[in-house]
Amino acid sequence: MKHGIVGILTLGIFALMGITFMGGPAYHGGEHGKVIADLGDNAVANQTQAIQEKDDRQKEMDKLSALREKAGNVGAFKVSQAYKSKCSSCHGVNGSGEQNGKKLMGTKLFGQSADKLFKDLMDFKSGRRENMIMRGLLMSLDEDDLRKFADEIGEFPARKSAQNN
Repeated sequence: MKHGIVGILTLGIFALMGITFMGGPAYHGGEHGKVIADLGDNAVANQTQAIQEKDDRQKEMDKLSALREKAGNVGAFKVSQAYKSKCSSCHGVNGSGEQNGKKLMGTKLFGQSADKLFKDLMDFKSGRRENMIMRGLLMSLDEDDLRKFADEIGEFPARKSAQNN
């Protein structure tokens, strides 16, 4: 009985397929199917062109960013790799608190004395001054490391005047 029902359903499916096939070219890739394919090809061409324009625009934006970065670093002077990795993203390459004319998250360090900077760094590390970013950056550093940072940043004005001469 089960096999008979399955056989009848199979014949019904084949009959529906035959009716669909005789229904015309729209159902099996005829003339109407070609119109749909042409629309698909145009859509692909338009997407390809949009991607190419986006790539060209991205290349121009990358060039512009490189120029801005270079222009922002013209006034920069040589700093240690430790300063670059820990401090420059918030306080700027030269401690100005700005980069490319934009105010950064950190304060201006340029012009502060090494002793004041060392005291501030110790306060951040101990938690007397609250700043989670500074505390996280300074947590693994000892007093000698903090003194090196303070001394280096304290020398920035002398480095800048030496660079300009």
